[in-house]
Amino acid sequence: MAFSGFLYALLVCAQFAESQKQVSSGAGSTQTFMFPPSGVTATVPDPNFPDGTKVGFAGATPTGDEAAAMATAPSFAPNHNHFPLVQPIAADADNAHDFDVLQHLGNLSPWRSVPSKNYGLPGASPVVPSGCEVVQVHLVHRHGARYPADGGPATFAGRVHEIANSPSGFNATGRLKFLRNWTYKLGAELLTPFGRSQLYDLGVGFRIRYGELLKDFKDLPVFRTTSQARMLDSALNFAAGFFGLQDYAKSYHQLIEVESQGFNSTLAPYFTCPNANNEIAQIGYTRNPVKWQNAYLSRAQRRLANQLPGFNLTIADCFNMQQLCAYETVALGYSQFCGLFDEEEWEGYAYASALQIWYGAGPGNPATAAMGIGYVQELVSRLTKTRITEFNTSVNKSIVTNEILFPLDQPIYVDATHDTVMSTIYVAMNFTSFIRSGPLPADYIPDNVSYKTNEVNPFAVNLVGQVLSCPASGTPTHIRWILNDGVLPLTGISGCKHNKNGMCEIDTFINGMKQRIAEVDYQFGCFGNYTFPEPDGIVDGQLPMNLRH
Repeated sequence: MAFSGFLYALLVCAQFAESQKQVSSGAGSTQTFMFPPSGVTATVPDPNFPDGTKVGFAGATPTGDEAAAMATAPSFAPNHNHFPLVQPIAADADNAHDFDVLQHLGNLSPWRSVPSKNYGLPGASPVVPSGCEVVQVHLVHRHGARYPADGGPATFAGRVHEIANSPSGFNATGRLKFLRNWTYKLGAELLTPFGRSQLYDLGVGFRIRYGELLKDFKDLPVFRTTSQARMLDSALNFAAGFFGLQDYAKSYHQLIEVESQGFNSTLAPYFTCPNANNEIAQIGYTRNPVKWQNAYLSRAQRRLANQLPGFNLTIADCFNMQQLCAYETVALGYSQFCGLFDEEEWEGYAYASALQIWYGAGPGNPATAAMGIGYVQELVSRLTKTRITEFNTSVNKSIVTNEILFPLDQPIYVDATHDTVMSTIYVAMNFTSFIRSGPLPADYIPDNVSYKTNEVNPFAVNLVGQVLSCPASGTPTHIRWILNDGVLPLTGISGCKHNKNGMCEIDTFINGMKQRIAEVDYQFGCFGNYTFPEPDGIVDGQLPMNLRH
């Protein structure tokens, strides 16, 4: 019996050893690819491949009139496009349509049209109200889908690779079988092909909706972005969609503001705001989100750990797997990580994203109103056609005092920035519809939570200010703001009353923005030496007066 038991033990060990061999030694390794091939580039112009202007024979070329769909159409075409991404299916869902995982990826979700009722204005439409006309638009948008900007997904890949190549290795069963040969194919921070298409499509859509305003330009437009590669690529893809591939380079001026330490830019205000780079900012990514991750991922951790003997799967690993679902989907078109988590766990991930942004760059952080107020100053400058004369925020004096770089007579303004900066702008402008449900708790998801990052900060999120003339006369009388096609109520702005279409009288709005500029203490918010308090009660991006010293 003992001898037979010994043979049985040897057989079990052999079978286990064989199971380890099923995991490739390359599992978790990083794969990269660069195109064009090294040392190969196109000569421009190339005499062998003349462009269309040299070839000629273009056929008929007369242009049609400009479109103004937001003013002329009875309704608008909502954006629900995620082509060519394969829509993920949650672990407990029958199909991709019953539960949309793509809309539970938080700030890593693709943007889509949001009903105005979600922001508190049921029945409002982004289409210009009857009897009014658009005389000016202000667009500020986020870059498109990108590769990871932090190390979470890469850290998980490193663990997979390290353990796969250790003497004991690990096994992968069930839904995790794919880890046996899975490799890490993501770059860092650059736009993905899908991200490029998002901005190109946004440019096309903006031309169709507001192209009529091009007739009012007396000079070429100046659009702004920052120097980061994904920011510039987003701006150029938007311009290509808006002006056309053949014409965009000669149809406008692209102002590129330096995004780096020591340079003022309202599109990257954190580089001149110390409290955006210390423990005040990091609270959004440590205290509450980690507590929530431990709560909503505990069941997933136990379930998935049973399918990964030898790995010691952690809560952080599970969160990184969810991030990999998001990043692989927008980069590679599909991710097997998405199907590892059920609907409740995806709802938990979406809320984790809300916690991060709320306390890191949103209403619950005491430095965010200060970071966003510089854009508000520039907005008032544009609306009043008055130069900024005081420079005590993130505003870049050398830019805004230059009439070439910062014109004040454009019918269309376009600024490209980041999701965290968009968040600070909402706070600085006092868009209070996002704080209806109050501060976000870290141990449960409140009913009817009003701050959802897939609605306020997804990839390619776009905020449009429509300056209107009502009744139509060419003279600005009202303004309203539209976020991802959803109309925002402006009742948080001093003097702006409830309006079913989200409109506020232009002079009242400007005075309300001036009041916000006066009440936001940039120096204290960004440079004050204070301790981050318990978050309850902070909903306006500023430390309460009774806690300032």
